[in-house]
Amino acid sequence: MIRDELTALVEQALAAAQSAGDLPEFAAPEVELEHPQRPEHGDYSANLPLRIQGLAHMKAVEVAEALRAHVPAHEAVAAVEVAQPGFLNFRFDDGWLAAQTPVIASDAAYGSSQAGAGQRLQIEYLSANPTGPVHIANARGGVIGSTLASVMRAGGYEVEEEYYINDSGSQAAIFGRTLYARYQQLFGRDAEIPENGYPGEYMVEIAQVIKDEAGDRYLKPEGEEHDPALDRVGIDAMTGQIREDLKLIGVEYDGWFSERTLQVEGGPYDHVLSELRERGHIVERDGAVWFASSQLGESKDNVIIRSDGAPTYFATDIAYHYDKLTDRGFDRVIDIWGADHQGHVSRLKSSLDALDIDSERLHVLLYQLVSLRRGTEVVPLSKRAGEIITLREVVEEVGSDATRYFFLATSPNSAIEFDLELAQKQSEENPVFYVQYAHARIAGVLDKAAGEGLSSEGADPALLTHEAERTLLRKLLLLPEILEQVVETLEPQPLPHYAQELAGAFHVFYTQCRVVDEDNEALSRARLLLLEATRVVLARTLSLMGVSAPDQM
Repeated sequence: MIRDELTALVEQALAAAQSAGDLPEFAAPEVELEHPQRPEHGDYSANLPLRIQGLAHMKAVEVAEALRAHVPAHEAVAAVEVAQPGFLNFRFDDGWLAAQTPVIASDAAYGSSQAGAGQRLQIEYLSANPTGPVHIANARGGVIGSTLASVMRAGGYEVEEEYYINDSGSQAAIFGRTLYARYQQLFGRDAEIPENGYPGEYMVEIAQVIKDEAGDRYLKPEGEEHDPALDRVGIDAMTGQIREDLKLIGVEYDGWFSERTLQVEGGPYDHVLSELRERGHIVERDGAVWFASSQLGESKDNVIIRSDGAPTYFATDIAYHYDKLTDRGFDRVIDIWGADHQGHVSRLKSSLDALDIDSERLHVLLYQLVSLRRGTEVVPLSKRAGEIITLREVVEEVGSDATRYFFLATSPNSAIEFDLELAQKQSEENPVFYVQYAHARIAGVLDKAAGEGLSSEGADPALLTHEAERTLLRKLLLLPEILEQVVETLEPQPLPHYAQELAGAFHVFYTQCRVVDEDNEALSRARLLLLEATRVVLARTLSLMGVSAPDQM
Protein backbone atom coordinates (compact mmCIF):
# COMPACT_ATOMS: atom_id res chain seq x y z
CA MET A 1 0.00 0.00 0.00
CA ILE A 2 1.43 3.35 -1.06
CA ARG A 3 0.40 5.00 2.21
CA ASP A 4 2.60 2.55 4.12
CA GLU A 5 5.52 3.27 1.81
CA LEU A 6 5.15 7.02 2.39
CA THR A 7 4.87 6.44 6.12
CA ALA A 8 8.19 4.61 5.97
CA LEU A 9 9.72 7.61 4.15
CA VAL A 10 8.75 9.92 7.01
CA GLU A 11 10.18 7.48 9.55
CA GLN A 12 13.43 7.32 7.59
CA ALA A 13 13.52 11.11 7.33
CA LEU A 14 13.14 11.45 11.09
CA ALA A 15 15.95 8.99 11.77
CA ALA A 16 18.20 10.71 9.23
CA ALA A 17 17.44 14.20 10.60
CA GLN A 18 18.27 13.07 14.12
CA SER A 19 21.43 11.32 12.96
CA ALA A 20 22.54 14.47 11.14
CA GLY A 21 21.85 16.63 14.18
CA ASP A 22 19.09 18.60 12.47
CA LEU A 23 16.68 17.32 15.09
CA PRO A 24 17.52 16.28 18.65
CA GLU A 25 17.28 12.68 19.76
CA PHE A 26 13.94 11.65 21.27
CA ALA A 27 11.44 8.79 21.01
CA ALA A 28 8.83 9.91 18.49
CA PRO A 29 5.20 8.80 18.30
CA GLU A 30 3.96 6.60 15.47
CA VAL A 31 3.83 8.33 12.09
CA GLU A 32 0.30 8.86 10.75
CA LEU A 33 -0.60 9.89 7.21
CA GLU A 34 -3.94 11.34 6.19
CA HIS A 35 -5.50 12.74 3.06
CA PRO A 36 -5.60 16.54 3.15
CA GLN A 37 -9.12 17.99 3.20
CA ARG A 38 -8.24 20.18 0.21
CA PRO A 39 -6.81 18.38 -2.87
CA GLU A 40 -4.51 21.28 -3.70
CA HIS A 41 -2.54 20.44 -0.55
CA GLY A 42 -1.39 17.14 -2.01
CA ASP A 43 -2.25 13.46 -1.80
CA TYR A 44 -1.04 12.67 1.72
CA SER A 45 -0.15 14.75 4.72
CA ALA A 46 1.85 13.97 7.86
CA ASN A 47 1.16 15.97 11.02
CA LEU A 48 4.23 14.56 12.79
CA PRO A 49 5.94 17.98 13.03
CA LEU A 50 3.01 19.34 15.03
CA ARG A 51 3.07 16.35 17.36
CA ILE A 52 6.81 16.43 18.08
CA GLN A 53 7.54 20.16 18.13
CA GLY A 54 7.55 20.07 21.94
CA LEU A 55 9.96 17.15 22.01
CA ALA A 56 12.22 18.90 19.49
CA HIS A 57 11.95 22.31 21.22
CA MET A 58 11.41 23.84 17.78
CA LYS A 59 8.53 25.36 15.86
CA ALA A 60 6.47 22.80 13.93
CA VAL A 61 7.35 24.44 10.60
CA GLU A 62 11.06 24.20 11.44
CA VAL A 63 10.61 20.50 12.28
CA ALA A 64 8.79 19.97 8.99
CA GLU A 65 11.61 21.66 7.04
CA ALA A 66 14.19 19.47 8.79
CA LEU A 67 12.22 16.35 7.90
CA ARG A 68 11.61 17.43 4.30
CA ALA A 69 15.34 17.79 3.73
CA HIS A 70 15.86 14.12 4.61
CA VAL A 71 12.89 12.45 2.89
CA PRO A 72 14.35 9.79 0.53
CA ALA A 73 13.45 9.87 -3.14
CA HIS A 74 10.55 7.64 -4.19
CA GLU A 75 9.12 6.92 -7.62
CA ALA A 76 5.59 7.77 -6.47
CA VAL A 77 6.51 11.19 -5.09
CA ALA A 78 6.82 14.27 -7.25
CA ALA A 79 7.18 16.75 -4.40
CA VAL A 80 7.37 16.98 -0.62
CA GLU A 81 6.16 20.32 0.68
CA VAL A 82 5.87 22.09 4.02
CA ALA A 83 2.55 23.77 4.81
CA GLN A 84 1.48 25.91 7.74
CA PRO A 85 1.24 25.41 10.61
CA GLY A 86 3.57 22.43 10.26
CA PHE A 87 2.38 19.74 7.85
CA LEU A 88 4.54 17.64 5.57
CA ASN A 89 2.61 17.14 2.32
CA PHE A 90 3.27 14.59 -0.45
CA ARG A 91 2.24 14.92 -4.09
CA PHE A 92 2.04 11.95 -6.43
CA ASP A 93 4.17 11.84 -9.54
CA ASP A 94 1.85 11.94 -12.56
CA GLY A 95 3.79 9.25 -14.39
CA TRP A 96 3.71 6.90 -11.41
CA LEU A 97 0.00 7.54 -10.88
CA ALA A 98 -0.83 6.71 -14.49
CA ALA A 99 1.34 3.59 -14.34
CA GLN A 100 -0.90 2.13 -11.62
CA THR A 101 -3.71 1.73 -14.16
CA PRO A 102 -2.56 -1.59 -15.69
CA VAL A 103 -1.57 -2.88 -12.24
CA ILE A 104 -5.11 -2.40 -10.95
CA ALA A 105 -6.79 -3.55 -14.16
CA SER A 106 -4.99 -6.90 -14.04
CA ASP A 107 -5.74 -7.70 -10.37
CA ALA A 108 -9.22 -9.12 -9.71
CA ALA A 109 -8.31 -9.39 -6.00
CA TYR A 110 -7.11 -5.79 -5.82
CA GLY A 111 -7.07 -4.47 -2.26
CA SER A 112 -6.42 -7.83 -0.60
CA SER A 113 -3.67 -8.28 1.95
CA GLN A 114 -2.13 -10.92 4.17
CA ALA A 115 -2.39 -8.89 7.37
CA GLY A 116 -4.38 -11.64 9.08
CA ALA A 117 -2.54 -14.62 7.61
CA GLY A 118 -2.30 -17.53 10.03
CA GLN A 119 -5.14 -16.29 12.26
CA ARG A 120 -8.37 -18.25 12.65
CA LEU A 121 -11.36 -16.00 13.08
CA GLN A 122 -14.94 -16.92 13.82
CA ILE A 123 -17.81 -14.52 13.14
CA GLU A 124 -21.12 -15.45 14.76
CA TYR A 125 -23.97 -13.24 13.70
CA LEU A 126 -27.73 -12.80 13.51
CA SER A 127 -28.40 -16.03 15.50
CA ALA A 128 -32.01 -15.01 16.11
CA ASN A 129 -34.01 -17.44 18.23
CA PRO A 130 -35.51 -20.03 15.85
CA THR A 131 -38.97 -19.16 17.13
CA GLY A 132 -40.00 -17.10 14.10
CA PRO A 133 -38.88 -15.97 10.65
CA VAL A 134 -36.04 -13.51 10.18
CA HIS A 135 -37.45 -10.02 10.59
CA ILE A 136 -36.10 -6.85 9.07
CA ALA A 137 -34.41 -5.66 12.27
CA ASN A 138 -32.21 -8.69 12.97
CA ALA A 139 -31.53 -9.14 9.25
CA ARG A 140 -29.27 -6.11 9.58
CA GLY A 141 -26.90 -8.22 11.66
CA GLY A 142 -26.83 -10.83 8.90
CA VAL A 143 -25.71 -8.32 6.28
CA ILE A 144 -23.09 -6.77 8.56
CA GLY A 145 -21.73 -10.18 9.53
CA SER A 146 -21.48 -11.64 6.05
CA THR A 147 -19.82 -8.48 4.73
CA LEU A 148 -17.26 -8.46 7.54
CA ALA A 149 -16.52 -12.11 6.80
CA SER A 150 -15.77 -11.26 3.16
CA VAL A 151 -13.53 -8.33 4.08
CA MET A 152 -11.66 -10.29 6.74
CA ARG A 153 -10.99 -13.07 4.22
CA ALA A 154 -9.66 -10.42 1.86
CA GLY A 155 -7.40 -9.39 4.75
CA GLY A 156 -5.87 -12.86 4.90
CA TYR A 157 -7.84 -14.27 7.83
CA GLU A 158 -9.16 -17.82 7.88
CA VAL A 159 -12.81 -17.08 8.60
CA GLU A 160 -15.64 -19.32 9.76
CA GLU A 161 -19.20 -17.99 9.82
CA GLU A 162 -21.59 -19.52 12.35
CA TYR A 163 -25.23 -19.33 13.38
CA TYR A 164 -25.93 -20.19 17.03
CA ILE A 165 -29.28 -21.96 17.27
CA ASN A 166 -30.98 -21.20 20.60
CA ASP A 167 -32.86 -24.50 20.63
CA SER A 168 -33.07 -24.97 24.40
CA GLY A 169 -34.16 -22.83 27.29
CA SER A 170 -37.31 -20.87 28.06
CA GLN A 171 -37.99 -19.39 24.64
CA ALA A 172 -37.68 -22.74 22.92
CA ALA A 173 -40.07 -24.20 25.52
CA ILE A 174 -42.63 -21.44 24.91
CA PHE A 175 -42.26 -22.01 21.17
CA GLY A 176 -43.00 -25.73 21.69
CA ARG A 177 -46.11 -25.06 23.78
CA THR A 178 -47.36 -22.53 21.23
CA LEU A 179 -46.79 -24.97 18.39
CA TYR A 180 -48.65 -27.73 20.20
CA ALA A 181 -51.62 -25.40 20.83
CA ARG A 182 -51.76 -24.59 17.09
CA TYR A 183 -51.37 -28.28 16.25
CA GLN A 184 -54.29 -29.20 18.52
CA GLN A 185 -56.44 -26.47 17.00
CA LEU A 186 -56.03 -28.12 13.60
CA PHE A 187 -57.74 -31.16 15.08
CA GLY A 188 -60.66 -29.09 16.37
CA ARG A 189 -59.52 -28.67 19.94
CA ASP A 190 -60.07 -25.41 21.81
CA ALA A 191 -56.41 -25.06 22.83
CA GLU A 192 -55.16 -21.68 24.08
CA ILE A 193 -51.85 -20.13 23.12
CA PRO A 194 -49.71 -19.91 26.27
CA GLU A 195 -49.00 -16.61 27.95
CA ASN A 196 -46.08 -14.86 26.20
CA GLY A 197 -46.47 -17.32 23.33
CA TYR A 198 -45.99 -16.69 19.61
CA PRO A 199 -49.34 -15.69 18.06
CA GLY A 200 -48.02 -15.16 14.52
CA GLU A 201 -49.70 -16.86 11.58
CA TYR A 202 -46.43 -18.62 10.77
CA MET A 203 -47.02 -20.91 13.77
CA VAL A 204 -50.25 -22.13 12.17
CA GLU A 205 -48.36 -22.77 8.93
CA ILE A 206 -45.69 -24.85 10.70
CA ALA A 207 -48.36 -26.81 12.57
CA GLN A 208 -50.15 -27.49 9.29
CA VAL A 209 -46.98 -28.82 7.66
CA ILE A 210 -46.40 -31.13 10.63
CA LYS A 211 -50.02 -32.35 10.48
CA ASP A 212 -49.73 -32.97 6.74
CA GLU A 213 -46.53 -34.96 7.19
CA ALA A 214 -47.16 -36.75 10.52
CA GLY A 215 -50.93 -36.78 10.93
CA ASP A 216 -51.93 -37.11 14.58
CA ARG A 217 -48.64 -38.67 15.67
CA TYR A 218 -47.97 -35.91 18.19
CA LEU A 219 -51.55 -35.59 19.48
CA LYS A 220 -51.86 -36.53 23.16
CA PRO A 221 -55.02 -36.96 25.22
CA GLU A 222 -56.35 -33.59 26.32
CA GLY A 223 -54.64 -32.33 29.44
CA GLU A 224 -51.43 -34.35 28.93
CA GLU A 225 -48.05 -32.74 28.30
CA HIS A 226 -47.06 -32.75 24.65
CA ASP A 227 -44.27 -34.86 23.19
CA PRO A 228 -40.93 -32.92 23.37
CA ALA A 229 -40.12 -34.39 19.95
CA LEU A 230 -42.66 -31.94 18.51
CA ASP A 231 -40.52 -29.05 19.79
CA ARG A 232 -37.50 -30.34 17.89
CA VAL A 233 -39.52 -30.88 14.72
CA GLY A 234 -40.85 -27.32 14.97
CA ILE A 235 -37.43 -25.81 15.71
CA ASP A 236 -35.93 -27.71 12.76
CA ALA A 237 -38.71 -26.46 10.49
CA MET A 238 -38.22 -22.88 11.66
CA THR A 239 -34.44 -23.14 11.27
CA GLY A 240 -34.94 -24.42 7.72
CA GLN A 241 -37.11 -21.41 6.92
CA ILE A 242 -34.48 -19.08 8.39
CA ARG A 243 -31.85 -20.69 6.15
CA GLU A 244 -33.98 -20.14 3.07
CA ASP A 245 -34.82 -16.55 3.99
CA LEU A 246 -31.15 -15.68 4.52
CA LYS A 247 -30.21 -17.16 1.15
CA LEU A 248 -32.36 -14.42 -0.38
CA ILE A 249 -29.69 -11.91 0.65
CA GLY A 250 -26.72 -14.20 0.02
CA VAL A 251 -26.12 -15.13 3.66
CA GLU A 252 -24.93 -18.70 4.12
CA TYR A 253 -23.01 -20.10 7.07
CA ASP A 254 -20.12 -22.52 7.41
CA GLY A 255 -21.77 -24.00 10.51
CA TRP A 256 -25.03 -24.07 12.47
CA PHE A 257 -24.31 -24.70 16.15
CA SER A 258 -27.02 -26.17 18.38
CA GLU A 259 -27.25 -24.84 21.92
CA ARG A 260 -28.46 -28.30 23.02
CA THR A 261 -25.07 -29.84 22.20
CA LEU A 262 -23.42 -27.74 24.91
CA GLN A 263 -25.38 -29.52 27.61
CA VAL A 264 -24.50 -33.14 26.83
CA GLU A 265 -23.02 -34.91 29.84
CA GLY A 266 -19.35 -34.01 30.21
CA GLY A 267 -19.67 -31.30 27.56
CA PRO A 268 -18.69 -27.60 27.63
CA TYR A 269 -21.50 -26.62 30.01
CA ASP A 270 -20.49 -29.15 32.68
CA HIS A 271 -16.83 -28.30 32.24
CA VAL A 272 -17.32 -24.54 32.54
CA LEU A 273 -19.50 -24.89 35.63
CA SER A 274 -16.89 -27.11 37.26
CA GLU A 275 -14.07 -24.69 36.35
CA LEU A 276 -15.93 -21.71 37.78
CA ARG A 277 -16.61 -23.59 41.00
CA GLU A 278 -12.97 -24.60 41.39
CA ARG A 279 -11.84 -21.02 40.82
CA GLY A 280 -14.22 -19.68 43.47
CA HIS A 281 -16.52 -17.78 41.09
CA ILE A 282 -19.73 -19.63 41.98
CA VAL A 283 -22.03 -18.78 44.89
CA GLU A 284 -25.37 -20.33 45.85
CA ARG A 285 -28.20 -18.37 47.41
CA ASP A 286 -31.98 -18.08 47.19
CA GLY A 287 -32.07 -21.60 45.76
CA ALA A 288 -30.17 -20.53 42.62
CA VAL A 289 -26.57 -20.72 41.41
CA TRP A 290 -24.84 -17.40 40.69
CA PHE A 291 -21.70 -16.34 38.84
CA ALA A 292 -19.93 -14.04 41.30
CA SER A 293 -19.23 -11.40 38.68
CA SER A 294 -19.18 -8.66 41.32
CA GLN A 295 -15.80 -10.08 42.39
CA LEU A 296 -14.55 -9.14 38.90
CA GLY A 297 -15.75 -5.56 38.84
CA GLU A 298 -19.33 -6.06 37.65
CA SER A 299 -22.10 -4.18 39.43
CA LYS A 300 -23.88 -7.36 40.48
CA ASP A 301 -23.74 -11.16 40.42
CA ASN A 302 -25.62 -13.03 37.70
CA VAL A 303 -27.77 -16.15 37.90
CA ILE A 304 -26.49 -19.06 35.84
CA ILE A 305 -28.76 -21.83 37.17
CA ARG A 306 -32.32 -20.97 38.17
CA SER A 307 -34.01 -22.33 41.25
CA ASP A 308 -35.80 -24.92 39.07
CA GLY A 309 -32.40 -26.29 37.97
CA ALA A 310 -32.56 -24.90 34.43
CA PRO A 311 -29.49 -23.05 33.10
CA THR A 312 -29.92 -19.43 32.06
CA TYR A 313 -29.06 -18.08 28.64
CA PHE A 314 -25.95 -16.55 30.23
CA ALA A 315 -24.77 -19.96 31.46
CA THR A 316 -24.95 -21.61 28.05
CA ASP A 317 -23.40 -18.54 26.45
CA ILE A 318 -20.35 -18.90 28.70
CA ALA A 319 -20.06 -22.55 27.64
CA TYR A 320 -20.51 -21.60 23.98
CA HIS A 321 -17.68 -19.07 24.08
CA TYR A 322 -15.47 -21.47 26.01
CA ASP A 323 -16.08 -23.97 23.21
CA LYS A 324 -15.17 -21.38 20.56
CA LEU A 325 -12.08 -19.94 22.18
CA THR A 326 -10.69 -23.05 23.90
CA ASP A 327 -12.10 -26.28 22.50
CA ARG A 328 -12.16 -25.11 18.88
CA GLY A 329 -9.25 -22.76 19.36
CA PHE A 330 -10.22 -19.72 17.31
CA ASP A 331 -7.68 -16.93 17.70
CA ARG A 332 -10.42 -14.31 17.65
CA VAL A 333 -14.19 -14.33 17.83
CA ILE A 334 -16.53 -11.59 16.63
CA ASP A 335 -20.13 -11.64 17.86
CA ILE A 336 -22.66 -9.37 16.16
CA TRP A 337 -25.67 -8.65 18.38
CA GLY A 338 -28.62 -6.30 18.50
CA ALA A 339 -28.14 -3.28 20.75
CA ASP A 340 -30.62 -4.70 23.28
CA HIS A 341 -27.86 -7.18 24.30
CA GLN A 342 -25.47 -4.42 25.35
CA GLY A 343 -25.74 -5.27 29.04
CA HIS A 344 -24.66 -8.83 28.32
CA VAL A 345 -21.24 -7.86 26.91
CA SER A 346 -19.29 -6.99 30.04
CA ARG A 347 -20.54 -9.93 32.10
CA LEU A 348 -19.66 -12.37 29.31
CA LYS A 349 -16.18 -10.91 29.07
CA SER A 350 -15.87 -11.18 32.87
CA SER A 351 -16.76 -14.86 32.68
CA LEU A 352 -13.99 -15.43 30.11
CA ASP A 353 -11.45 -13.68 32.32
CA ALA A 354 -12.64 -15.85 35.23
CA LEU A 355 -11.84 -18.91 33.09
CA ASP A 356 -8.37 -17.50 32.32
CA ILE A 357 -9.33 -16.78 28.70
CA ASP A 358 -8.18 -13.41 27.36
CA SER A 359 -11.46 -11.54 26.89
CA GLU A 360 -9.77 -9.28 24.33
CA ARG A 361 -10.01 -12.21 21.93
CA LEU A 362 -13.76 -11.57 21.86
CA HIS A 363 -15.13 -8.50 20.11
CA VAL A 364 -18.84 -7.78 20.27
CA LEU A 365 -20.28 -5.49 17.61
CA LEU A 366 -23.70 -4.06 18.45
CA TYR A 367 -26.11 -2.74 15.85
CA GLN A 368 -29.06 -0.43 16.37
CA LEU A 369 -32.71 -0.62 15.37
CA VAL A 370 -34.26 -0.51 11.90
CA SER A 371 -37.37 1.44 10.99
CA LEU A 372 -39.13 1.44 7.62
CA ARG A 373 -40.72 4.21 5.62
CA ARG A 374 -41.93 4.94 2.11
CA GLY A 375 -40.87 8.49 1.39
CA THR A 376 -42.39 10.48 4.23
CA GLU A 377 -44.78 7.70 5.31
CA VAL A 378 -43.72 5.57 8.28
CA VAL A 379 -44.34 1.85 7.73
CA PRO A 380 -45.62 0.06 10.86
CA LEU A 381 -43.44 -2.88 11.78
CA SER A 382 -46.53 -5.01 12.39
CA LYS A 383 -48.80 -6.15 9.57
CA ARG A 384 -51.04 -8.42 11.63
CA ALA A 385 -51.26 -8.89 15.38
CA GLY A 386 -48.20 -10.71 16.60
CA GLU A 387 -46.23 -10.40 13.38
CA ILE A 388 -43.48 -8.04 12.32
CA ILE A 389 -42.30 -7.31 8.79
CA THR A 390 -40.03 -10.10 7.67
CA LEU A 391 -36.82 -10.00 5.69
CA ARG A 392 -38.52 -11.96 2.91
CA GLU A 393 -41.22 -9.31 2.51
CA VAL A 394 -38.67 -6.51 2.17
CA VAL A 395 -36.46 -8.43 -0.27
CA GLU A 396 -39.48 -9.29 -2.42
CA GLU A 397 -40.30 -5.57 -2.59
CA VAL A 398 -36.88 -3.94 -3.10
CA GLY A 399 -34.48 -6.81 -3.93
CA SER A 400 -31.41 -8.24 -2.25
CA ASP A 401 -28.95 -5.63 -3.54
CA ALA A 402 -30.84 -2.65 -2.14
CA THR A 403 -31.50 -4.47 1.13
CA ARG A 404 -27.82 -5.20 1.68
CA TYR A 405 -26.59 -1.79 0.52
CA PHE A 406 -28.99 0.17 2.71
CA PHE A 407 -28.12 -1.92 5.77
CA LEU A 408 -24.40 -1.29 5.21
CA ALA A 409 -24.56 2.41 4.46
CA THR A 410 -25.07 3.45 8.09
CA SER A 411 -22.74 2.78 11.01
CA PRO A 412 -23.95 -0.14 13.16
CA ASN A 413 -23.95 2.32 16.08
CA SER A 414 -26.72 4.35 14.42
CA ALA A 415 -30.36 3.48 13.88
CA ILE A 416 -31.50 3.07 10.27
CA GLU A 417 -34.48 4.57 8.50
CA PHE A 418 -34.88 2.22 5.55
CA ASP A 419 -36.73 4.07 2.77
CA LEU A 420 -38.48 1.41 0.66
CA GLU A 421 -39.47 4.00 -1.94
CA LEU A 422 -35.92 5.29 -2.38
CA ALA A 423 -34.56 1.73 -2.60
CA GLN A 424 -36.64 1.14 -5.75
CA LYS A 425 -35.92 4.40 -7.57
CA GLN A 426 -34.14 4.12 -10.91
CA SER A 427 -32.26 7.39 -10.46
CA GLU A 428 -29.07 8.76 -8.98
CA GLU A 429 -31.01 9.55 -5.80
CA ASN A 430 -30.82 5.84 -5.04
CA PRO A 431 -27.19 5.10 -4.09
CA VAL A 432 -27.48 1.44 -5.13
CA PHE A 433 -28.69 2.36 -8.59
CA TYR A 434 -26.06 5.12 -8.85
CA VAL A 435 -23.17 2.73 -8.15
CA GLN A 436 -24.49 -0.20 -10.17
CA TYR A 437 -25.22 2.07 -13.11
CA ALA A 438 -21.57 3.14 -13.14
CA HIS A 439 -20.52 -0.51 -13.49
CA ALA A 440 -23.13 -1.16 -16.18
CA ARG A 441 -22.08 1.94 -18.09
CA ILE A 442 -18.44 0.81 -18.04
CA ALA A 443 -19.43 -2.65 -19.26
CA GLY A 444 -21.47 -1.08 -22.05
CA VAL A 445 -18.60 1.13 -23.25
CA LEU A 446 -16.13 -1.76 -23.19
CA ASP A 447 -18.51 -4.01 -25.11
CA LYS A 448 -19.21 -1.29 -27.68
CA ALA A 449 -15.49 -0.65 -28.16
CA ALA A 450 -14.84 -4.38 -28.56
CA GLY A 451 -17.54 -4.51 -31.20
CA GLU A 452 -15.67 -1.82 -33.09
CA GLY A 453 -12.41 -3.77 -32.81
CA LEU A 454 -10.91 -1.49 -30.18
CA SER A 455 -9.42 -2.61 -26.86
CA SER A 456 -6.88 -1.55 -24.27
CA GLU A 457 -4.19 -3.76 -25.82
CA GLY A 458 -0.95 -1.82 -26.14
CA ALA A 459 -2.34 1.10 -24.13
CA ASP A 460 0.05 3.77 -22.92
CA PRO A 461 -1.22 4.92 -19.48
CA ALA A 462 1.08 7.96 -19.65
CA LEU A 463 -1.55 9.51 -21.92
CA LEU A 464 -3.95 9.75 -18.95
CA THR A 465 -3.22 13.39 -18.10
CA HIS A 466 -6.71 14.91 -17.80
CA GLU A 467 -7.60 16.03 -14.28
CA ALA A 468 -10.74 13.85 -14.26
CA GLU A 469 -8.59 10.84 -15.17
CA ARG A 470 -6.14 11.54 -12.37
CA THR A 471 -8.96 12.07 -9.87
CA LEU A 472 -10.45 8.72 -10.85
CA LEU A 473 -7.08 7.01 -10.51
CA ARG A 474 -6.59 8.48 -7.04
CA LYS A 475 -9.96 7.05 -6.02
CA LEU A 476 -9.00 3.60 -7.34
CA LEU A 477 -5.86 3.63 -5.20
CA LEU A 478 -7.93 4.03 -2.03
CA LEU A 479 -9.52 0.56 -1.94
CA PRO A 480 -6.67 -1.10 0.02
CA GLU A 481 -6.97 1.62 2.67
CA ILE A 482 -10.73 1.20 2.85
CA LEU A 483 -10.41 -2.54 3.40
CA GLU A 484 -7.74 -2.01 6.05
CA GLN A 485 -10.05 0.44 7.82
CA VAL A 486 -12.90 -2.08 7.87
CA VAL A 487 -10.58 -4.80 9.19
CA GLU A 488 -9.33 -2.53 11.98
CA THR A 489 -12.67 -1.03 13.04
CA LEU A 490 -14.90 -4.03 12.21
CA GLU A 491 -17.46 -1.61 10.78
CA PRO A 492 -18.40 -2.02 7.10
CA GLN A 493 -19.95 1.36 6.26
CA PRO A 494 -16.78 2.73 4.57
CA LEU A 495 -17.42 0.30 1.70
CA PRO A 496 -20.72 1.75 0.40
CA HIS A 497 -19.46 5.28 0.99
CA TYR A 498 -16.34 4.52 -1.05
CA ALA A 499 -18.41 2.88 -3.78
CA GLN A 500 -20.48 6.06 -4.14
CA GLU A 501 -17.40 8.28 -4.26
CA LEU A 502 -15.79 6.05 -6.86
CA ALA A 503 -18.95 5.97 -8.96
CA GLY A 504 -19.11 9.76 -8.71
CA ALA A 505 -15.51 10.14 -9.90
CA PHE A 506 -16.25 7.81 -12.81
CA HIS A 507 -19.39 9.69 -13.85
CA VAL A 508 -17.43 12.96 -13.87
CA PHE A 509 -14.69 11.35 -15.96
CA TYR A 510 -17.25 9.92 -18.37
CA THR A 511 -18.86 13.33 -18.80
CA GLN A 512 -15.59 15.20 -19.35
CA CYS A 513 -13.53 12.64 -21.26
CA ARG A 514 -14.63 10.96 -24.46
CA VAL A 515 -13.52 7.36 -24.14
CA VAL A 516 -13.65 6.22 -27.74
CA ASP A 517 -12.24 8.94 -29.97
CA GLU A 518 -11.98 8.00 -33.64
CA ASP A 519 -9.34 10.70 -34.11
CA ASN A 520 -7.07 9.50 -31.29
CA GLU A 521 -6.86 5.74 -31.05
CA ALA A 522 -3.93 5.78 -28.61
CA LEU A 523 -5.83 7.91 -26.11
CA SER A 524 -8.91 5.71 -26.56
CA ARG A 525 -6.88 2.61 -25.65
CA ALA A 526 -5.53 4.32 -22.54
CA ARG A 527 -8.99 5.36 -21.44
CA LEU A 528 -10.34 1.87 -22.07
CA LEU A 529 -7.59 0.61 -19.78
CA LEU A 530 -8.73 3.10 -17.14
CA LEU A 531 -12.28 1.82 -17.53
CA GLU A 532 -11.08 -1.74 -17.02
CA ALA A 533 -9.31 -0.72 -13.82
CA THR A 534 -12.41 1.10 -12.59
CA ARG A 535 -14.56 -1.89 -13.43
CA VAL A 536 -12.27 -4.16 -11.38
CA VAL A 537 -12.44 -1.93 -8.32
CA LEU A 538 -16.18 -1.27 -8.52
CA ALA A 539 -16.94 -4.97 -8.97
CA ARG A 540 -14.58 -5.87 -6.14
CA THR A 541 -16.19 -3.36 -3.78
CA LEU A 542 -19.72 -4.47 -4.64
CA SER A 543 -18.77 -8.13 -4.32
CA LEU A 544 -17.37 -7.62 -0.83
CA MET A 545 -20.70 -6.04 0.14
CA GLY A 546 -22.60 -8.97 -1.35
CA VAL A 547 -24.13 -6.66 -3.98
CA SER A 548 -24.23 -7.58 -7.67
CA ALA A 549 -22.27 -5.72 -10.33
CA PRO A 550 -24.60 -5.77 -13.36
CA ASP A 551 -23.36 -5.33 -16.91
CA GLN A 552 -26.77 -4.05 -18.01
CA MET A 553 -29.53 -2.07 -16.30
